[in-house]
Amino acid sequence: MSMNPKVTMKKIPFVSLCFLLGLLLYSACKNEPIQPEEPGEPDYLAAPSGTTPIPANQQRNGDAEAGREYLLYGDYVSSGIPIDVFNFAFDGDGNLLNRTGDNADLPYDFTAINASNGVRIAAANCFTCHAQVLDGQLILGLGNSLADFTDDQSSVVPTVDAAINFLHGANSPEREAYEPFRRSALVTGPLLIAETKGVNPAAELTAILAAHRDPQTLEWQADPSYEIGTLGVPSDVPAWWLLKKKNAQFYNGAGRGDFTKFTMASGMLTLKDSAEASAIYQHFGDVLAFLFELEAPDYPEVVDATKVAQGESLFYKNCAKCHGTYGDSPTYPNLLVASTTIGTDPLYAQTATTNEFFLDWWNNGWFGQALQTSWLQPFDGYIAPPLDGIWATAPYLHNGSVPNLETLLNSSKRPTYWRRSFTNPQYDYSAVGWQFTIESSGNNKAIYDTTLPGYGNQGHVYGDVFTDEERSAVIEYLKTI
Repeated sequence: MSMNPKVTMKKIPFVSLCFLLGLLLYSACKNEPIQPEEPGEPDYLAAPSGTTPIPANQQRNGDAEAGREYLLYGDYVSSGIPIDVFNFAFDGDGNLLNRTGDNADLPYDFTAINASNGVRIAAANCFTCHAQVLDGQLILGLGNSLADFTDDQSSVVPTVDAAINFLHGANSPEREAYEPFRRSALVTGPLLIAETKGVNPAAELTAILAAHRDPQTLEWQADPSYEIGTLGVPSDVPAWWLLKKKNAQFYNGAGRGDFTKFTMASGMLTLKDSAEASAIYQHFGDVLAFLFELEAPDYPEVVDATKVAQGESLFYKNCAKCHGTYGDSPTYPNLLVASTTIGTDPLYAQTATTNEFFLDWWNNGWFGQALQTSWLQPFDGYIAPPLDGIWATAPYLHNGSVPNLETLLNSSKRPTYWRRSFTNPQYDYSAVGWQFTIESSGNNKAIYDTTLPGYGNQGHVYGDVFTDEERSAVIEYLKTI
């Protein structure tokens, strides 16, 4: 089956800059199958040795419908491209979100708002990275694994400047409304270049923007206050509907305390100061309530009930201690697993544990201390995630290095170099993931090269113990959760 997003670009490619927003928004068991002494005994789902549970923190309450409206129409990103310039460059998508007014003519990942000076602009929104069209259906909360961050997004700023200057003038209110977005693009674009399409360099974008903002007032500073550090670490965008089960955000469990602080960090792209941040914060309790109400989409094809029952039994015996249980009484243990235990590419986790300047900026500044507290507490390892809707969330592992569930659960079949289509992407509902071809080298940005630092597909080899029949049954069960 093909997946054909209706959003198409026209004459000017500069709007790819707006993908920069999406960068912000954004499993281990044991090395052998875990066998319970007797089904139903109290230790059946006890945490394996070598794992660390994450304690819960109380989250804010809110109005889910108000949160949805704010995500669709809100001004949490307050600078963007004048709407007449934007409409010259972009086609709409047929109004996949059923929005009204100017927003009905925009793609789902942009929002028409009034800038602080009254100019009508098109600003990127959270759905740039947190929504995706799958077989013609827009799924809100599904991580966008089709974005392209392989070019310097700031290289087209001169084209934007020329268009605005020609239509409105270099000293116009339209140029003023665009300027905060422009300066962030110039700072971040040259530093955030992925090696392959489909991965997201969100691990560094917040730290780059923080280096240019006062930690307390959040006002913009032309010169960075600290060295950014290692760049180019890829990640896959996790599904939003998993957030309600988690006690910490991000793949390494670093995001603790008030989740809304991390969720609203997209505003750092265009914020004026902490007063604007506080105003945005008032809406994000509602946004979090909306995210907590999101549910995973149902698998759209027929499953084999006999294989599902067999796979469920195998899953409980081998995977549930780390990934939780599903059905009418679900459980989720919120476990961190060390890099040395899980064996997956460690660069993402290791990078997050070494940027002490950014950790201090967050933990002791406005984002950490104002209003309800939040803090970054990185771990050299990864959360064993909940698996709701796993069938829709390929590619797999934290860096998107494995194309489907079949290869995730059989490490010997993982391709070193693999290619999927980004113009006519197709989903494989049998192997559960992207249809792909095996390549002999990684000489193309559409090819995932697992030999690159941070892009490795090693680790999480627990599925290797299954026979082919057992593995097929587990995959059949995973389709149902």
